[in-house]
Amino acid sequence: MSNATPSGGMTPAKFIAKWSAAELSERAASQEHFIDLCRLLGQPTPAEHDSTGAEYAFEKGVAVTAGASKGAAGDRGFADVWWRGKFGWEYKRKDKYKSLDEAYRQLCQYHEALENPPLLIVSDISRTEIRTKFSGTATTTICRSGMAAIASA
Repeated sequence: MSNATPSGGMTPAKFIAKWSAAELSERAASQEHFIDLCRLLGQPTPAEHDSTGAEYAFEKGVAVTAGASKGAAGDRGFADVWWRGKFGWEYKRKDKYKSLDEAYRQLCQYHEALENPPLLIVSDISRTEIRTKFSGTATTTICRSGMAAIASA
């Protein structure tokens, strides 16, 4: 594990220490977790890149044809993070679900309204799955489980 400090002062060791211990709700954790990932990887946060939210935003509102979450009946939903032409990202509460299938199902309902991003990413802080959605190709899933994945990246 490197001790080099990327932009923003977040190191792999700091990231692991902070998020391994976190027991926050999805709403309380998701944006801060994503901002910490941006700092760790030297990438801009949504507000740093796009202060209007037109291209890169937290809580991107979308119209859906059915309830987005299990048991929901609404016609609107929100992708936790969205970057036009790059990805849609949906978080779930850490360690609440056996799998991330519900988060993926929810994000799939948003896919068209999010302008068909090529990557759909789901995470519960301790696990992250990246699914490709490139036109004309089969979906591929890349799974990174546990904080050890950050240390080895």
